[in-house]
Amino acid sequence: MQNDETSAGPRLLGPADVRRLAAELGLRPTKTLGQNFVIDPNTVRRIVRVAGVGADDVVVEVGPGLGSLTLALLPVVGRVVAVEVDPVLAARLPSTVAEYAPGVAARLEVVPADALRVAELPGPAPTALVANLPYNVSVPVLLHLLETFPSLSRVLVMVQKEVADRLAAAPGSRTYGVPSVKAAWYGTVSSAGSVGRTVFWPAPNVDSGLVLLERGQVARDPDARAAVFAVVDAAFAQRRKTLRAALSGWAGSATAAETVLVAAGVDPRARGEQLTVDDFARIAAARVTITTFGTS
Repeated sequence: MQNDETSAGPRLLGPADVRRLAAELGLRPTKTLGQNFVIDPNTVRRIVRVAGVGADDVVVEVGPGLGSLTLALLPVVGRVVAVEVDPVLAARLPSTVAEYAPGVAARLEVVPADALRVAELPGPAPTALVANLPYNVSVPVLLHLLETFPSLSRVLVMVQKEVADRLAAAPGSRTYGVPSVKAAWYGTVSSAGSVGRTVFWPAPNVDSGLVLLERGQVARDPDARAAVFAVVDAAFAQRRKTLRAALSGWAGSATAAETVLVAAGVDPRARGEQLTVDDFARIAAARVTITTFGTS
């Protein structure tokens, strides 16, 4: 099928386009950087549609690669800030956009950097994160950007299916764990569908999933985040144990853990996978209160 630019928008990258660009760059996709490039235009259109972004959005895209998703985003949003760790890909992206979507090329800003180390971005504050995240660092990148940019109100990321299931898992489910709770700290997380392997080049040996996160209306105290996350890490480090036992190291002893849990209104016999993010927040707050004022 011919992939010409029409009134519906810029040309998007198909299999032949991706392979041509890769050949021009002498590119061999590496597992180290989690490089699997989307070769299906319908997939990137779907991602943009599900993301629900529009003309007022400043979108952060992590790992734009050869530009498949970038080209689908640019006609829809006000600005795309593409963070790319591979210097060759970062240098090439503007010329690819100029070739395939000249009418919206001015909306693109490329930041050649490791997303895990990004502390600020040029221009207006970002409002959305839409990305095909590198699978080997997907959760750390997601959590880092949510922490660093509280202006992000909406997130739609494509990650490994197993990771997508964990991020969107509810308390009590088999896949509920540290990523589930930490993502829920920032907002409401839900599964937004699955993606097959054949839409990528090279095809990965795992399926993919879309995860949607919508920032909560009530902002959480950023100063409490580290304390809450420490409880979460401790609770799931020994997830088969009761919270009284699992949090003994964190609290100083099993008795101290029980005191904190009771003060927080949490059953000491419960396990971490049964608790919501609000439960963990109450536990962290109770410990601060007890440490500061003691028990009555």
